[in-house]
Amino acid sequence: MNSFKLQAGCLIIVLFIAVVYAVQRRRYDEERKFNFFDLLLVTGTVSLIFDGLTAYTVNVQDFPKPLNLAFHAVFFLSLDSVMFVLFLYMLSTTGGLPKSRVGLIGACAPYFMSVIAALAFLGDLRFEKGETTDYSMGVSVYVCFAMVAVYTLLAAAVFLKRWRMVEVRKRVNVAIFLSIVLLFTAYQAFVPESLITSVSVTALILGAYLNEENPALKELAHNHTEMVTGFATLIENRDESTGEHVRRTTAYVRLIVDGLLEQGSYRKVLTRDYTDNLFKAAPLHDVGKIAVPDAVLQKPGRLTDEEYEIIKTHTVHGGRIIRETFGKTGNEPYCRVAESVALRHHEKWGGGGYPDGLKGTDIPLCARIMAVADVFDAVSEKRCYRAALPLEECFAIIERGRGSDFEPAVVDAFLLKRTEVEKIHGKFENVFPAPNG
Repeated sequence: MNSFKLQAGCLIIVLFIAVVYAVQRRRYDEERKFNFFDLLLVTGTVSLIFDGLTAYTVNVQDFPKPLNLAFHAVFFLSLDSVMFVLFLYMLSTTGGLPKSRVGLIGACAPYFMSVIAALAFLGDLRFEKGETTDYSMGVSVYVCFAMVAVYTLLAAAVFLKRWRMVEVRKRVNVAIFLSIVLLFTAYQAFVPESLITSVSVTALILGAYLNEENPALKELAHNHTEMVTGFATLIENRDESTGEHVRRTTAYVRLIVDGLLEQGSYRKVLTRDYTDNLFKAAPLHDVGKIAVPDAVLQKPGRLTDEEYEIIKTHTVHGGRIIRETFGKTGNEPYCRVAESVALRHHEKWGGGGYPDGLKGTDIPLCARIMAVADVFDAVSEKRCYRAALPLEECFAIIERGRGSDFEPAVVDAFLLKRTEVEKIHGKFENVFPAPNG
């Protein structure tokens, strides 16, 4: 009966996590879309309930066997489901599910085979006497725990293969909770009367919650992003553009990163940390405009050569402001990316850009990505002194700049996401009226 107490304790922990998670999501997560962690909580809770029930019923004399078998069937299915969802969760948080039908079938095949086998051999289940507790054995048990081992190893393999898509500060945590699941699963397999499966389920749910799914921590990160975006919007408003420029360009940057990864480009560079830093830095690409005089920044007509030189200094001012502002925060990787984005987003792939005329890979990747997003939005948005160009022409400008102004791979990634770009442009379309005449 001690094992039943263990499962009850684990169930209380998971239910506590579920309640806190639900309350926090209601408070902090406006969209509240169903995700794999929600499914992990549901299947984990069901697994713990029926793990406890089966631990209890195998120790009760003359308990109805049909009901006992039914409890075991639900337990096997729910435990297999937990590990299957864990595997899908690892895929989704480290780069996405397989996109091909063959890949999806391969990912799901062990789960469905295990479900069929566990149910097919359920009638052969037998109950053994142990030193401290009775326990169940049979083909269904072997199949269930073999599937648990398979999907735990697959989840570990996904982590090892895609570790760059896990934040540095979270990698050790993920490795620890996967190791706990593996160790307790192995111990359960070799000492079947231990009945400690519930510890594995609880460890992986607790690990996923603390590491990735705490809505309050997500809200803190969101608030930081909103503050940066708001600050950048105030600066953008000085030259009569709307704050939507900031949101659009950031959204375009995300699409370009997705496109590059889909193409297999820069996988070793575009780690989770790097891309997160880039997304947070993108709104600050024009922060240096705060140092440009209003008379130049807000001039409605064509700039003189002297005025254009003054405008160009916003990149140098931006790099300096970011280095002075964020240089002492202790987050050097973010500071480097943000400084590069502000300082280098007007450099050109073929040379001839500013402030230093860098070319090719001498320009940081983050700035090369920002350049495409910024130019596309600059020509596609309305300003108080001109109308926006048609989208077809805007895409053509990016295409013509391929290999001269912009890196070919970045342009290809952007054009790969053309449909999504058009949706974003429509969603955040500028509100300035077209100029008269």
